[in-house]
Amino acid sequence: MTLRNDPRFQPVDASVVPRFANPATFMRTQRAAVDDGVDIALVGVPFDLGTNFRTGARSGPAAVREASRIIRQVHPTSGTAPFKLCNVADVGDAPVNALDLDASIRSIEDFFARIHAAGAVPIAVGGDHTIPIPILRAIARGRPVGVVHFDAHPDTLDELLGTRINHATTFRRGVEEGLIDPKRTIQIGLRGSRFGDDDLKYGYDVGMRIVTMDDYEEMGRAAAIEEIHRVTADGPVYISFDIDGLDPAYAMGTGVPEVGGLSMRDCQVMLRSLRGKFLVGADISEVAPMYDPTGHTALNAANLMFEMLCVIAEDVDRRRNR
Repeated sequence: MTLRNDPRFQPVDASVVPRFANPATFMRTQRAAVDDGVDIALVGVPFDLGTNFRTGARSGPAAVREASRIIRQVHPTSGTAPFKLCNVADVGDAPVNALDLDASIRSIEDFFARIHAAGAVPIAVGGDHTIPIPILRAIARGRPVGVVHFDAHPDTLDELLGTRINHATTFRRGVEEGLIDPKRTIQIGLRGSRFGDDDLKYGYDVGMRIVTMDDYEEMGRAAAIEEIHRVTADGPVYISFDIDGLDPAYAMGTGVPEVGGLSMRDCQVMLRSLRGKFLVGADISEVAPMYDPTGHTALNAANLMFEMLCVIAEDVDRRRNR
């Protein structure tokens, strides 16, 4: 039996060792091999060959690791102590080929398949928003998942610039490949100018619950949380957070910032509302730190990652102790 609260996996204590010391890992967790008794695997995916505008999200994992030095060990509202509930480790970066999109997608899928086979739940930091495709291919084959998707864009185009695997087609491919259950999928925060009148049509046609930013403003956060729970119901759920879902006031460091977006506070509360859900994985994508010299975007991504970690750790612990 794997030891829980294993001292090998305890993060560095900031009250003992200064936060600026030692090489950066996600939330100062220990580095570990994928198959080394890890319950929750924190993974970098430095891939941005799926973007059509501003590149740079390949640097997202490194920036979020640095920013996450600020994270302590206990959630301020729920009191959740994820590192006591589960063995959490930084398992490094998924391998990518900087010149070959297809080869990168295959190697990312293989890496997450190893994580899944080892029984660990992944929380990934990209990288552009193509990365849910290889992740879901690894963890959701034969068991489509519901998705809670925060984004300024629907990412359900059929193709972009003549290609079918990129950051604007992710959730359409996921549905077509049987990885995503569209009727248990909710997209929150969609806004901004569009390529055409049918940008959102696919999502509506297959039954996704689409909450545009105008919808969100009208319904309010509490009603949006009710919709998240209604739509996702009791099945497995994957969280996908494109950082451009946040208003650029909170996340200018991204490839396609869109004005008039979600607040950091609202996103924290919506993620906290996922306590009790059957959570199979998560990603935070599109952090491109060179567009935000303040580091604000990476800091917010690190805090969102901690919110995800807390609700996932509670779920892993609950399922283990049933």
